[in-house]
Amino acid sequence: MATDDLDTRTRELDRAHVFHSWSAQALIDPVPIAGGSGTTVWDHAGTRLLDFSSQLVNVNIGHQHPAVVDAITAQAELLTTIAPSTANLARGEAAKRIVDLAPDGFSKVFFTNGGADANENAIRMARLHTGRDKVLSRYRSYHGNTGAAIAATGDWRRIPNEYARGHVHFFGPYLYRSEFWATTPEEECERALHHLRRVIEAEGPATIAAILLESIPGTAGIMVPPPGYLAGVRRLADEYGILLILDEVMSGFGRTGRWFAFEGHDVVPDLITFAKGVNSGYVPIGGVIISDAVAATFDERVFPGGLTYSGHPLAAASIVGALDAMQDEGIVENARRVGEDVLGPGLRALAERHPVIGEVRGEGVFWALELVADPVTREPVAPAVIGALKKDLMARGLLPFAADNRIHVVPPCVVTDDEVRRALDIYDAAFAAL
Repeated sequence: MATDDLDTRTRELDRAHVFHSWSAQALIDPVPIAGGSGTTVWDHAGTRLLDFSSQLVNVNIGHQHPAVVDAITAQAELLTTIAPSTANLARGEAAKRIVDLAPDGFSKVFFTNGGADANENAIRMARLHTGRDKVLSRYRSYHGNTGAAIAATGDWRRIPNEYARGHVHFFGPYLYRSEFWATTPEEECERALHHLRRVIEAEGPATIAAILLESIPGTAGIMVPPPGYLAGVRRLADEYGILLILDEVMSGFGRTGRWFAFEGHDVVPDLITFAKGVNSGYVPIGGVIISDAVAATFDERVFPGGLTYSGHPLAAASIVGALDAMQDEGIVENARRVGEDVLGPGLRALAERHPVIGEVRGEGVFWALELVADPVTREPVAPAVIGALKKDLMARGLLPFAADNRIHVVPPCVVTDDEVRRALDIYDAAFAAL
């Protein structure tokens, strides 16, 4: 079959039989992807796109990294699947590599199928450990699409899915659109922490099991917390006997130029949730890194949770391959250097040339461009503007990530300086054409 015919066939099968998430099915036309390598993907006809979406901000190690492919292949030849009640070498090696990267005081990992059920089980652990019920989380957040995870989410997607109980939302820091009339990062931090304290007091501290936060909110806008905020949340949690869960599903494993995003904020949580970058999504997996104090709760008490594919050997092998390669090849350090020296400065230069870019924020290879119709009033651009921009970027050879009135600039952590410069030229041309 000709390559063009394969792309047509891909579209036909997708339209006929695939039901897509978060979409009105008749209004979408997904781009066919047949292959990829590093930071580039292509369709069957060979049309190449720089992947500055990292798919769903998860392909941190890049597409088709041989170390990860080889690890999966070797495990498949040895043992493709086994029940989670058994002991498996790949699973144990994966868990050890993860806890070796975690702060002191973390020795155990509970494996899940992805980030949503990682948050789901972290919430369950917190409730059982504390004997309390409520979970506090931000309005601007996304924690997954399972029962408690979607109720903990702050954006519109929770509203038609609010079937879980005991969830309370609050406003986190977001200086560009401050809820607290702040004008400096220091004011935003202080006032956001005061707001959180009042929510805790009003809800009743003795009813609150956990505060669940993305270390850096991802889909909600890549809002790096101001200095002192996460440490301040930790102090509030300690004051009231509340557990702190940090969601590192999107921000973890190199995305910010650190193994965990919270490492830059003088804070250690009680539970850490992860997925995505731990193996770049080559095989579905996620999990909860459990502090020793919480893990001890279940030494003599049954943890009432489990998944058929918890710690699946193919996924576990992919973690070992990915994390070993990331360490050996300095991939996390590359993400930090690229962000500091090339990508961050380049995006800020774009903002100086294009008034539609109201704010640039991020670190590592985790950036957002917030687009505004008016830089003074900060009115967001219309959805049609984002739609046209996405189409133009793809026509120029770049696969973008868009959310609300933002373009997220989130290439794999292996991106090179030259690839960043090429992408910046594409963004520049597309913004100039608006």
